[in-house]
Amino acid sequence: MSARCAMETLVPARGKALVPTDLSVAIPHGTYAHIALWSRLALKHSIDVGVGVIDADYRGPVGVILFNHSDADFAVKPGDRIAQMIIEVIATPEVAEVEDLDATVRGEGGFGSTGI
Repeated sequence: MSARCAMETLVPARGKALVPTDLSVAIPHGTYAHIALWSRLALKHSIDVGVGVIDADYRGPVGVILFNHSDADFAVKPGDRIAQMIIEVIATPEVAEVEDLDATVRGEGGFGSTGI
């Protein structure tokens, strides 16, 4: 589903702005909505979308946080497609605190440890 700008908004150079969409949704129980970027904005204007998650119990208006990584202000006009909303199934398993974790081949190797 497309999320479109509802009100003219300026995203300043090297800054961010919350862009209203005038969209409200009721996300089904057991899912959440993920707000994702339109790749055209990234390629042509260096615009990125802040991570957005809409929980099933939220009923307010949806806003999209846009980050401008360029040196020029970016004007968003009403009706412009600014993001995509993707509904995803969410798993909420029981969580238990333990003293030790089971061993794996990777172990504690972190950032960059698997792609040498």
